[in-house]
Amino acid sequence: MTSLFAQEIRLSKRHEEIVSQRLMLLQQMENKLGDQNKEKAPQMQTTETALQRNLSLLKDIEAAEKSLQTQNHPVPPPEVASLETLYWASVEEYIPKWEQFLLGRAPYPIGVENSNEAEDTIQKEVQQ
Repeated sequence: MTSLFAQEIRLSKRHEEIVSQRLMLLQQMENKLGDQNKEKAPQMQTTETALQRNLSLLKDIEAAEKSLQTQNHPVPPPEVASLETLYWASVEEYIPKWEQFLLGRAPYPIGVENSNEAEDTIQKEVQQ
């Protein structure tokens, strides 16, 4: 019986040691967590400041874009508009001739170099 009693006392002391060690480790964990939070606080403040700065810059850029879009752009002279129209007409005229070549399905369109219909039209338009 005394041996059981001695074993019970030994186990009780061991239990107390484990509980006190557990409490000590929990306290160390809380201290470590507190230190980590203190270290992160300036970083979080820096991040928040950078975020606010970036938002402000983004708003400034959007305002500048809007300002540039709303400015009156001078209408190009009629000659330039006419040349642009003729240019795109020429491009559309040559697309079918070049399309198969560019896709690798046909040989180089030899007749394209000598075909000056669009250029003649442009020159006539400019002279008028």
